[in-house]
Amino acid sequence: MKKIVHLPIFGIAIFALLIAGCDSSGSSTSPTDPGTSFSILSDSVILNPSGYAPLTATITVETAVASKVDLRVLGKDETSNLDQAFTDVSTTHEIPVLGLYADYSNIVQLTFYSENDVLLGSEEYMIPTDPLIPDMPAIEIVVANLDEMDEGWTFVSNFGHRTGGNVAPQQPFMFDHNGDIRWFLDLEDHPVLGGLFSDNGLERLFNGNLYFGDRNSASIYEMDMLGNILNSWPLNGYNFHHQVLEKPNGNFVFTADKLGLDTVEDFTVEIDRATGSVVNEWDFRESLQESRLVMTSDTVDWFHGNAVEYDQDDNTIMVSGRTQGLVKFDDDNNVVWIMSNHNGWGTNGRGEDLNQYLLQPLDANNQPITDSDVLNGFESHPDFEWNWYQHAPQILPNGNVMLFDNGDNRNYKWEGPYSRAVEYEIDEENMTIKQVWQYGKERGAELFSQIVSDIDYNPETRHVFFSPGAIRYNDERYGVVVEVDYDTKEVLFEAKITPPQAAWNFITFHRTERMTIYPFSGAILQKKRGSFDRLITTRSR
Repeated sequence: MKKIVHLPIFGIAIFALLIAGCDSSGSSTSPTDPGTSFSILSDSVILNPSGYAPLTATITVETAVASKVDLRVLGKDETSNLDQAFTDVSTTHEIPVLGLYADYSNIVQLTFYSENDVLLGSEEYMIPTDPLIPDMPAIEIVVANLDEMDEGWTFVSNFGHRTGGNVAPQQPFMFDHNGDIRWFLDLEDHPVLGGLFSDNGLERLFNGNLYFGDRNSASIYEMDMLGNILNSWPLNGYNFHHQVLEKPNGNFVFTADKLGLDTVEDFTVEIDRATGSVVNEWDFRESLQESRLVMTSDTVDWFHGNAVEYDQDDNTIMVSGRTQGLVKFDDDNNVVWIMSNHNGWGTNGRGEDLNQYLLQPLDANNQPITDSDVLNGFESHPDFEWNWYQHAPQILPNGNVMLFDNGDNRNYKWEGPYSRAVEYEIDEENMTIKQVWQYGKERGAELFSQIVSDIDYNPETRHVFFSPGAIRYNDERYGVVVEVDYDTKEVLFEAKITPPQAAWNFITFHRTERMTIYPFSGAILQKKRGSFDRLITTRSR
């Protein structure tokens, strides 16, 4: 069993060795405020309290006077320190410790302040950890511009490699700018999530917790950063695949299979967060054309919905059908527009002509592109390329749409190959589409990912995160995270993630996010909309 050691910062008192989870008591440091008598009455440390997040701990402290607490996890260098302030004023604190290193004697410092920010005292703990579990990927930092890159660490929805190529359960992890893994989930022995297949992976709720769907248990889950399941929602009559999205009203929208049918991945469903009941259902067999097979020969998985995005401005959803295109729907399952090459479109399941919803591409001078080979996807235009087998659509603050254009079978002849983050401007009144920005084409095959992958845009910094997750280049199999400046296209951060053994379809990860490990510190949840209760804030001194 690992031992946790007290190391007094100010040298006033030395605590005895603590076995993880056991209590100790005694006087800590002398107060800096002469009118206040501060001491620690009891404390305890538990490493990995849930059993599923090995690089986390909790420190429970009882003090003689009410205080608030600052936490620091000492990094291996000064740039890697993790600081977090907790604003609750109390005599009892249960501090979640995140961001420990694996196979390391971590130093964790707690500093106590009065309600008026008077320094009261401090305590230091040494928390040893075990090595990483086997088969975690190697991380190579290619570029890390600490002065310019966005705050936080990189959260990876890793596909969960095991010796032999197995992919369940998936193993999300988070690494810092040095490439050190500072958080991960080990769910192999979890009674419910031991076979976790969350597909796109985990993201953050507005309240700061993680959320995800699981295909194996046909449920949606809410989990804290310590690895505790807080809530779950069974998907009665449906199964989960790819993505679940939290709407501003709290409801969940997810891409789904409807059980009992002979097709898959062609529904999207909204459920009520409070009751779990179905609020709405989008059946794409009705609103789209099940017989359009120009981009696939699979009659069962003809649509392959791999992402959903909500537009609160007009209460619509955008759904990415990998083998059909990106389609916008209203709340009644009516098509608003179709972003796809024009090849092969006819009537939908209701008998409506879908050609009326196809977007007309424009060139750089806002003139319609009329070349039929470009319209139908057989050729690219110097100013415009269609999205091919896309993933991860995102609505930008200006109303434009950015997505990951995989480039699979581009122009029906594997032209390239290359993948892109690409931004389109859509005029719904005139039903036009214009390409206004891209990144990735210039990187060519080294960042080409035929499947999966992600983009994110941070409007505060105008940084784009481009994450091809299943690269096969020369004899290598890997994924890459690239942070670029939107205006200059300068690479501010780049990391190469190489699994020890390629899993199914050579997938390393499906999505990545840049986020702070504590939910409410600094610029975070950059894809989310709405207001947040700042239960935890960061103080600077």
